[in-house]
Amino acid sequence: MTRVSTSTVQEIERILRETFDPEHLEIRDDSALHAGHPGAASGGGHYHVVIVSKRFEGLALLEQHRLVNDAVRDLFGERVHALGLKTAPPSKG
Repeated sequence: MTRVSTSTVQEIERILRETFDPEHLEIRDDSALHAGHPGAASGGGHYHVVIVSKRFEGLALLEQHRLVNDAVRDLFGERVHALGLKTAPPSKG
Protein backbone atom coordinates (compact mmCIF):
# COMPACT_ATOMS: atom_id res chain seq x y z
CA MET A 1 0.00 0.00 0.00
CA THR A 2 1.34 3.43 -0.93
CA ARG A 3 1.96 5.78 1.98
CA VAL A 4 0.65 9.31 1.62
CA SER A 5 1.31 12.38 3.72
CA THR A 6 -2.28 13.61 3.54
CA SER A 7 -5.03 11.55 5.13
CA THR A 8 -7.78 10.32 2.86
CA VAL A 9 -10.38 12.40 4.72
CA GLN A 10 -8.27 15.52 4.19
CA GLU A 11 -7.82 14.67 0.52
CA ILE A 12 -11.56 14.09 0.01
CA GLU A 13 -12.24 17.39 1.78
CA ARG A 14 -9.71 19.28 -0.37
CA ILE A 15 -11.15 17.90 -3.61
CA LEU A 16 -14.77 18.54 -2.65
CA ARG A 17 -14.09 22.08 -1.40
CA GLU A 18 -12.19 22.96 -4.59
CA THR A 19 -14.76 21.36 -6.87
CA PHE A 20 -18.05 22.32 -5.22
CA ASP A 21 -17.37 25.31 -2.91
CA PRO A 22 -19.86 23.74 -0.49
CA GLU A 23 -21.98 25.66 1.98
CA HIS A 24 -21.84 22.60 4.23
CA LEU A 25 -19.47 19.63 4.20
CA GLU A 26 -19.10 16.69 6.58
CA ILE A 27 -16.86 13.69 6.01
CA ARG A 28 -16.95 10.69 8.31
CA ASP A 29 -14.49 7.80 8.23
CA ASP A 30 -16.53 4.63 8.81
CA SER A 31 -13.65 2.27 8.03
CA ALA A 32 -13.48 0.81 11.53
CA LEU A 33 -17.10 -0.31 11.21
CA HIS A 34 -16.13 -2.49 8.25
CA ALA A 35 -13.08 -4.27 9.69
CA GLY A 36 -12.82 -7.71 8.14
CA HIS A 37 -14.99 -6.73 5.17
CA PRO A 38 -13.48 -8.32 2.03
CA GLY A 39 -13.34 -4.97 0.21
CA ALA A 40 -11.40 -3.41 3.07
CA ALA A 41 -8.57 -5.91 2.56
CA SER A 42 -7.20 -3.75 -0.27
CA GLY A 43 -6.67 -0.92 2.19
CA GLY A 44 -9.46 1.25 0.85
CA GLY A 45 -11.64 2.80 3.52
CA HIS A 46 -15.35 3.43 3.93
CA TYR A 47 -16.40 7.07 4.09
CA HIS A 48 -19.66 9.01 4.33
CA VAL A 49 -20.03 12.52 2.90
CA VAL A 50 -22.74 15.10 3.50
CA ILE A 51 -22.41 18.02 1.09
CA VAL A 52 -24.61 21.03 0.29
CA SER A 53 -23.57 23.01 -2.78
CA LYS A 54 -25.06 25.45 -5.29
CA ARG A 55 -23.58 23.20 -8.00
CA PHE A 56 -26.40 20.74 -7.26
CA GLU A 57 -29.25 23.20 -7.99
CA GLY A 58 -31.59 21.78 -10.63
CA LEU A 59 -29.87 18.40 -10.72
CA ALA A 60 -31.45 15.06 -9.92
CA LEU A 61 -30.01 13.19 -6.94
CA LEU A 62 -28.31 10.67 -9.23
CA GLU A 63 -26.60 13.50 -11.14
CA GLN A 64 -25.40 15.05 -7.86
CA HIS A 65 -23.91 11.73 -6.76
CA ARG A 66 -22.24 11.23 -10.13
CA LEU A 67 -20.55 14.63 -9.84
CA VAL A 68 -19.16 13.79 -6.39
CA ASN A 69 -18.02 10.31 -7.43
CA ASP A 70 -16.35 11.74 -10.54
CA ALA A 71 -14.54 14.35 -8.42
CA VAL A 72 -12.96 11.73 -6.13
CA ARG A 73 -12.63 8.97 -8.74
CA ASP A 74 -8.82 8.82 -8.45
CA LEU A 75 -9.09 7.86 -4.76
CA PHE A 76 -11.21 4.76 -5.38
CA GLY A 77 -9.36 1.49 -5.05
CA GLU A 78 -6.39 1.84 -2.76
CA ARG A 79 -7.69 4.74 -0.62
CA VAL A 80 -11.48 4.55 -0.90
CA HIS A 81 -13.51 1.34 -1.11
CA ALA A 82 -16.96 2.79 -0.40
CA LEU A 83 -18.38 6.30 -0.35
CA GLY A 84 -21.81 6.97 1.10
CA LEU A 85 -23.34 10.24 -0.06
CA LYS A 86 -25.97 12.67 1.06
CA THR A 87 -26.06 15.59 -1.36
CA ALA A 88 -28.36 18.59 -1.68
CA PRO A 89 -28.54 22.07 -3.13
CA PRO A 90 -28.90 24.91 -0.56
CA SER A 91 -32.59 25.26 -1.43
CA LYS A 92 -33.20 21.73 -0.14
CA GLY A 93 -30.37 21.37 2.38
